[in-house]
Amino acid sequence: MAAGRRGRRLVADINVVPYIDVMLVLLIIFMVTAPLLTQGVQVDLPEAAAKPLPDQDREPLVVSVDREGRFYVNVGQDEDRPVDETVLVQRVQTVLARDPQTPVLLKADEQVPYGRVVGAMTLLDGAGATRIGFLTEPPAPTVRAAGR
Repeated sequence: MAAGRRGRRLVADINVVPYIDVMLVLLIIFMVTAPLLTQGVQVDLPEAAAKPLPDQDREPLVVSVDREGRFYVNVGQDEDRPVDETVLVQRVQTVLARDPQTPVLLKADEQVPYGRVVGAMTLLDGAGATRIGFLTEPPAPTVRAAGR
């Protein structure tokens, strides 16, 4: 038995070819899906000097109000289509029922009347959102005169 083992040598190398194939497939998948993740609603956010939110583990629920006052929710199949008030409330209730600690953010165009933003806040409150944050753009840096 010992004589048969002398002729064969064990190879302790790792074959990395299958891992390279898997890596290339994943790269192609990510390259195809990355442009799909950048969809959204065009909203001109108002500028405000506010502190950024701390990093959170949960993905926030974002309700957007566009220039015409239509509502959008970043949950569901039709994120880029406007939803009516009942669908908005249903989607928010569903998300908050699953995880009550989900951050709820309101993103409204600066041209939207204040009453429409308050209406969105009322709908979110009725859906069970206890804390609502607002998304804004940081103010443009001001240019200071030389010598001051």
